[in-house]
Amino acid sequence: MEKKLKRSRDKKLCGVCGGIAEYFELDPTVIRVLYAVLTVFSAAFPGLLLYFILALVMPKPEEA
Repeated sequence: MEKKLKRSRDKKLCGVCGGIAEYFELDPTVIRVLYAVLTVFSAAFPGLLLYFILALVMPKPEEA
């Protein structure tokens, strides 16, 4: 089975970090904390912009 990067149903905002965590088989909390830290240390705007671009580009999860 081929893995696909998609948004997660386990979401806090749009499901982007949860989807990345599912793709790499990691804990979503770890990805969310790392993303938040990287966003703060990159002057915030680029990280927020990237998040919303990913939210638009990544497909929604399949409904069960």
